[in-house]
Amino acid sequence: MIQIKNKRVSRRDFLKFGGASALGLSLARLRFTGALPAGELLLYVGTYTTGKSEGIYRYRFNLSSGELKHVGTTSHVTNPSYLTLSPSGRHLYAVNEVDEFGNSKSGAISAFAVDERSGELRLLNQQPSLGASPCYVEINAHGSFVLAANYGGGNVAVFPVQPDGSLGAATEMKQDEGSSINRDRQEGPHAHCILLDRSNGFAYSCDLGTDRIMIFRFDDRNGKLQPVAPPWFQLQPGAGPRHLAFHPSGKYIFVINELNSTITAFARDRANGSLQPLRTLTTLPDNFRGANSGADIHVSPDGRFVYCSNRGHDSIAIFAVDRAGGLTAVGHESTRGTTPRNFAIHPSGTFLLVANQKSDSIVVFRRDQSTGRLTATGQVVEVPVPVCLKFAGTIS
Repeated sequence: MIQIKNKRVSRRDFLKFGGASALGLSLARLRFTGALPAGELLLYVGTYTTGKSEGIYRYRFNLSSGELKHVGTTSHVTNPSYLTLSPSGRHLYAVNEVDEFGNSKSGAISAFAVDERSGELRLLNQQPSLGASPCYVEINAHGSFVLAANYGGGNVAVFPVQPDGSLGAATEMKQDEGSSINRDRQEGPHAHCILLDRSNGFAYSCDLGTDRIMIFRFDDRNGKLQPVAPPWFQLQPGAGPRHLAFHPSGKYIFVINELNSTITAFARDRANGSLQPLRTLTTLPDNFRGANSGADIHVSPDGRFVYCSNRGHDSIAIFAVDRAGGLTAVGHESTRGTTPRNFAIHPSGTFLLVANQKSDSIVVFRRDQSTGRLTATGQVVEVPVPVCLKFAGTIS
């Protein structure tokens, strides 16, 4: 049995877990309360397993009303704070955001098989993430490699997917170097995400600790990352880039900066991967004076709007995107909860769901596809410490 030692995770004070928490394969168990009806979408919810949280929660999502109904929980999975699904939908991968795994200073990546009928998860195996506090996981378009960002380790790593969906030992690890002006948060590198473009030719990683967007060519045959020249884009000191999102055209990238609550739009050269900054805007209203940090960012399926979550103002900031990738502020919508972390836009663009981490809730909004505005549906479910939302395919 592989167990995680009781260690304090420096990134967040609340990431503390008891001695019963473990990543051992023998402890993975499932609870399922019924089959999914035809035509409903599945939603997986990653959490921090503190307090009442047990692991990865599974909901069915009504495509007409926006209702969420709990259908199962994969328990005894420690801090599955970020999730991704394989292109086939047959496998799910989760980071285990801890700072020690297998007697090493590392988190872990867990691989699960997905039951095709019910969406239940069966743990296949785990691999050390090669750095403490992994906080992001991505899979390539062929489903052959999983990429992870280690916040505490300040690096990114690549893992091969085996024929049964389990993970092999890492094929690559790239270590970031440097620091920036915020002594509390930027004393060293802190990789916060890694995403592949649609061609799978380039990978981009936000490093909050160095104020850089790292740019790599991705070899999707061998699972290797090769820095481009120049190997990064340097943002304003103290910005703290956290997450990024691609425009559907692939021509633009949008980055949310956690520490100074801004969004930066970039034009992207699809041939060499380089970035050219277009504009940086605040994610906050002019009259807000409280503490805030940016969290997540997504682009609407039609590419007309960008959304960002504000933790402190507790809102979703809305921006219109013009044909040249420029941004115009549209407004803000309260998340009806505290500390909105991750959020997800339904593939049709009709709904936007928000995970309010500190108020233990998921709130459903309808999205006006003409104006970009959000309207609360009244659908709210209680989920302990939700931090990641991932839609799966329609169950029929």
